Order: sequence, then structure tokens, then C-alpha cells
Amino acid sequence: MKLLHTISAFVVFLSLSAGLSALQFGGRNSYYYGKPVPSEFYWTRLQYKSGYANGNSFGFRSFRGGWSRDYPKADNDCLIALRRLTHINSPSPLNVADMDSDHLFDYPWIYAVSVNNWTFTPEEAKRMHDYLLKGGFLMVDDFHGTDDWEHFMAGMRMVLPNSPVEDLRDDDEIYHVLYDINEKFQIPSEVFVNTGRTYEKDGYVPKWRAIRNEHGRIMVAICANMHLGDAWEWADSPEYPEKFSGLAFRIVLNYITYAMTH
Repeated sequence: MKLLHTISAFVVFLSLSAGLSALQFGGRNSYYYGKPVPSEFYWTRLQYKSGYANGNSFGFRSFRGGWSRDYPKADNDCLIALRRLTHINSPSPLNVADMDSDHLFDYPWIYAVSVNNWTFTPEEAKRMHDYLLKGGFLMVDDFHGTDDWEHFMAGMRMVLPNSPVEDLRDDDEIYHVLYDINEKFQIPSEVFVNTGRTYEKDGYVPKWRAIRNEHGRIMVAICANMHLGDAWEWADSPEYPEKFSGLAFRIVLNYITYAMTH
């Protein structure tokens, strides 16, 4: 497997650098809006309105909304990994892309979590639709089970109403652009540490899925029944198994490399 040994070494490095990164980025509550710093790549978190979890159509979008789960530590750990393990130029700080803003188009790659809670206005859905068809890449993570899937797809159908969702095979190119990932397994949240359980709700089987454009390029990478964000965030914890965080880092670095080269 390409570069496999570097991931385990990186997890050790991450535990040593955790305190430094917290100082560098101002702790758990710091995040960046506005004109991006010049960079080849921007680590970007999607900010959206939370609706379904609150029983209404258009809920809150504050920092404590579902979009910000595990932010900024999980994102910062991945940005450290990207800088250490690839040659992708990424000097910019962490970024937040608001669904209401055309700054969405400034970022080639966007990460979104708890997408069972997202809800869009027609204008926001159109903006995301245009972003993806113009070459943007969206990675979604941290939603579990049948109901979460249906809520995620309700939003996705507003964005790409005629685009099918497919299961990704192990031999798909996205799993071989940086690391050769020939075996994938369910990546659990930190709940695993206390329960030994890898699933949540009725999400027993991990779903590695995607939506492609008309030319076959992946636009949306879907990690359902998993929580890669927790695997990044807890990579420096001795209680959280390295096999989960190691796979989570390899997956996201492959997804970023694919997005930047396709």
C-alpha cells in the first residue's frame, strides 16, 4: 500500500503537535470567513441551516449548529496531515463556506457533516448545484441509518435532482490516486472507545458512495454510517484505535488528491 507507513508515524506526530495547533488556530471556537488567503487548496467546512433535527424547515446556522461538529480540531488535524504527507500547497487557514455566499465558489473542495440535518432554500440549492457542476467537490460525513439517509437525500435532490447515487468499488480510481486503499471498513465515532460499537442507529453497514457528473467525475463523495471526523479528531488519543484514524486519513487525502487532479 502506497505510503502506508507514513500514516502511523503521522498519528504519533499529531499527538505531539496537538497543543501547538490549538494555539495556532485559537482553540476550538475559531473559524475564518471572508476573502481567502492565496492558496492552491483550502480546507473548507460547509455552513448550512439546520432544520430536520429541530422539527422545522429553516433552523439555526450558528457555530453550534450541526454543521460545526468536531470543528476546528478534526479539520485542523487533516490540514496538518495534508501539509505533511502531500505536496499540495495549502498555506491558508481553515475556512468556512456559507451556503448563502458566493464565496462558495472560491473553494475547490468542501467538507460537510451531519448532513441529515441540512436544509436549503431554493437559492442555496441552486448555488450548490452550480458549484458542483463548475468543478467543485463535496465530501459528506457523519450521518447514520435509514432516516438520516432519507433526510440527506431530500437536500441532495434539491441540489442534483436527476443525478443517481452509486456505490464505489474498491478498484475505483479515487481509492488509488495517492494511497492504494484495497480494504475499507466502518469508521466509528469516539463512542467506540466506551462501547466497542462501530455503528449508530440502524447504520450497521458502511456506505462508500458517490454522485458523478456527466463525464464520470465524482462531484459528491458520501461517507454514510461512519464518522471520519471523529477519527481525525481523536487520532491523538491512545484509546481510539489507530486502524480507524489511519484509514480515515488515507480516505480524505485520496479524496482531496482526486478533487485537485480531476
